[in-house]
This record gives sequence, structure tokens and C-alpha cells, in this order.
Amino acid sequence: MKWHEITIETMEEATEMISNFLHEMGAGGVSIEESGTLNKPRDTSLGQWYDHPLNDIPEGHAIIKGYFAEGTDAKAVMDAIRPRIEELRDYDIDPGDYTMASIVVDDEDWANAWKQYFKPIRVSERLTIKPTWEDYTASPEERIIELDPGMAFGTGTHPTTALCLRTLESVIRGGEEVIDVGTGSGILAIGAVKLGAERVLALDLDPVAVSSAKENAKLNGLLNERIQVQLSDLLGVLQGHASNNEPINVSVPVDLVVANILAEIILLFIDDVYAALKPGGIYIASGIYKNKEDDVKKGLTDAGFMIVDAQRDQDWIAFVARKPE
Repeated sequence: MKWHEITIETMEEATEMISNFLHEMGAGGVSIEESGTLNKPRDTSLGQWYDHPLNDIPEGHAIIKGYFAEGTDAKAVMDAIRPRIEELRDYDIDPGDYTMASIVVDDEDWANAWKQYFKPIRVSERLTIKPTWEDYTASPEERIIELDPGMAFGTGTHPTTALCLRTLESVIRGGEEVIDVGTGSGILAIGAVKLGAERVLALDLDPVAVSSAKENAKLNGLLNERIQVQLSDLLGVLQGHASNNEPINVSVPVDLVVANILAEIILLFIDDVYAALKPGGIYIASGIYKNKEDDVKKGLTDAGFMIVDAQRDQDWIAFVARKPE
């Protein structure tokens, strides 16, 4: 089968939104390659090793590739996406002097080729992400997250995901009930349970994400027993109308809410998170690019949260905020 490969060269801060645009236009898969220059430090503090060679993408830039089935009008897709990329500037997200191009490729050129670069990687003191197709012998202290993200979701090595997992490790003490908003592949929900959380309600508005999260929770033996995945947003849960009206597995208010999504989205439901947390509960807000740090910090404090920590990885920030007792 042939595929149209649409390549967009842009800035790292715009990758999440542009990737979402490609998915919404019907992409069968999206890949993101960020700067790998010698000027960009690679964290090896936990023994990580990198099989992917360094690339020559300029610092702060990224290359996004979306794959569309044969028969798709690639030019029409690009024409539809271009004004949406331009609109990002209105939200202080800089796509830079982006370029777009399209070629036709075969299945084998993309569907499985990316897997050769996804190796087991230790992302925190206790958590290691392992693709299902790789053999790996864990040390006694390691907690393994089995992951098969497919082409639609990341491998957990993006700075925001790794940052969020390390932040979860710093706050989970054991026995918590957790809500994961915008779960994607389900990696944060799985990591939370591996670190000692009792139960996690994983939410996403994308049916593909819900399916992916369920499969990954099942791979780790946690689906339904410890992790419930729902097609919903946080407000839907608070109002009692998550998908299928199924009873949820946590008691709201909960101990911890984690959201690894765009700053613009985080700002939209801060009050909902506040309502979903117990007094003394913790909110981990990640996915925040440096140019939105002050906006999110102000939004959290205006809602009544106390900022207790801000952890960083490259140009990304994760806030740890506490609801007062």
C-alpha cells in the first residue's frame, strides 16, 4: 500500500498542536523528530543510552511527518492545515518559518521502521519504559512499563512525558487515587500504579487514545483492576456523565490529578481540577513550554493552588501544585 507522507518543518513548541491537526485530518500515523545536535545535552544520569544517531535539525526545531492513505488529496490536506498553523501565532505558539512538502512512500518505509529506534529507556530512578518487542532484564529496584504506542502516540521519551513520570515518582507515596487527564498512550496512568498508586482513572477525548491506553494497560496487567480508561474530559466525570455512564473506579475528590497536555488546555480547566481534588491534594500540570510558564503559574495561584515545585527538562516545565488543606 502507498501512503502520502506530509512533512512539516517547524519549531518544537508547535509540535503538539500540529501533530493534532494531522490526526484530525485523518493521518494514519504521525512521527516527530526534534533537534539532536551535538549542542543539545542528553540526559544520561540514569544510565540512558541513545540508539538514534544525532541529527542535524537546528536547535529548537522539529520535523513532523503525517501519513495519509493512498487516494488522499495531499495538497488539500496541506491547504487546510496551513491556516491552522498560522492561527497558532495568535496563541503565542511560534511555528517559525515552517515548510510543508509531500511525497508518496510504501508501507515498509514508515510503519515499522521507527521501532528500531525505540529501545528500553530508564526515565527515572525506578521507572523504565520497555517496548513490547524488546527483551530486557530489569534490576530489582526497577518498575517496567510495557509499551506499544503504535504510530499515533509517543514512546514516552519526549521531555514532557519523562518529566511527568519523574514528577509522579517524587510525589506518590502509595495508595493514592489518581485521575490522568488526556492519557494518550496511558503511560502516566501505568507509571502511577507502578509507583504505588492504588487506582487511576485515565481520561481522553480521542477514541484512538482510549483504545491505545486500554491496550497498554492490558499489556501491563492493570486494565480494569487498577486502571480504568474512559472517553471523557474531567468536567464530564465531575458531572457524572463519562462514557457509557459506567461507574468510575475512583472516589472524587481524589488525591492526585496529572495532566500532560498543552498549556492552553491546562488553563481552561484549572477550576475543574481544583474541584476534583481533596484538600491537600496534588495537581501535576505538565506539557508547558517555557513561553507559557508565567501564564500557567498565575492561573494555578488565581484558582487557589499553592505552587510547591516546578521541575524542568530542556524548555518544558511541570508544576506541582497543592490544594490547601
